Amino acid sequence: MDTRTLVLEEELDTSRLFGMFDAHLKAIETAVGVSIGARGQRVTIEGDEGAVQIASQVIQRLSRQLRNRGQVGPDDVALFISQAQEGDEITQPPPLKLSARPRPLVPRNNSQARYLDAIARHDLVIAIGPAGTGKTYLAMAAAVSAYNNKEVRRIVLTRPAVEAGERLGFLPGDLVEKINPYLRPLYDALYDMMPVEAGQKLLDRGEIEIAPLAFMRGRTLNEAFIILDEAQNTTPEQMKMFLTRFGENSKVVVTGDITQIDLPSGDMSGLVDAEALLDGMPGVATVHFSDRDVIRHPLVARIVKAYQERGAPRR
Repeated sequence: MDTRTLVLEEELDTSRLFGMFDAHLKAIETAVGVSIGARGQRVTIEGDEGAVQIASQVIQRLSRQLRNRGQVGPDDVALFISQAQEGDEITQPPPLKLSARPRPLVPRNNSQARYLDAIARHDLVIAIGPAGTGKTYLAMAAAVSAYNNKEVRRIVLTRPAVEAGERLGFLPGDLVEKINPYLRPLYDALYDMMPVEAGQKLLDRGEIEIAPLAFMRGRTLNEAFIILDEAQNTTPEQMKMFLTRFGENSKVVVTGDITQIDLPSGDMSGLVDAEALLDGMPGVATVHFSDRDVIRHPLVARIVKAYQERGAPRR
């Protein structure tokens, strides 16, 4: 067992650093496997040498952020734990300020930090990984932030309308009503970023557009932030059509999970094809997420890992 004592700066507000009822310290204890005691400006950490080192790094990084930005939150704690455990300190992208959230949105792990940094630096970003890693959510947040900052004039959100075991023709309603359920997750993410009334006004004015991928053909989208979700269900031809839509001063994010391809058996996924074809091209970045990056219910990560280890089911 190893013991280390940190002495924090006198002017540091430990109530904000440690969290309400020491929630931040408890999160570090659970994630790293140490025991932490705090008294005034002194923090004592007990545990295995490696775990104590990680916990010390996390507390020191939280202290720096509190000193520089004036606040820390649960997302910051999760991010710094992830970075310390991986032995990697990535420059944290600026937090995204969104009108529907009381606090700015920050990445919760290294992969999310890389993702937001890639979106800030590249015109085209391809994000590949399992459900629950924040691929679509963070892309939506970046789009709304860019719109709020007047970096783009509109947001375009699209998905391929591919059935996952259902049959589109048997759904009730006209074509728009049949397709709308496939776009619902995009509406859900949008309304988590801004008030429903504000979002609806922008939809009515066409400054935010949510449409099936087929509706993108023949268009050129200038000064737009464009997100293609569930891209694993595009064909190479559809992906080529989509990637040639965006025009001047536009940014494109493509997200998908290549373990959940719903195309007919034997068909090549446009996402898989695009990743290989565009690898290393200037202006293009690819970010991979894994089951370790899942931030939904802890059981989701275990479910994702179980399916990955089993592989494709027998037919």
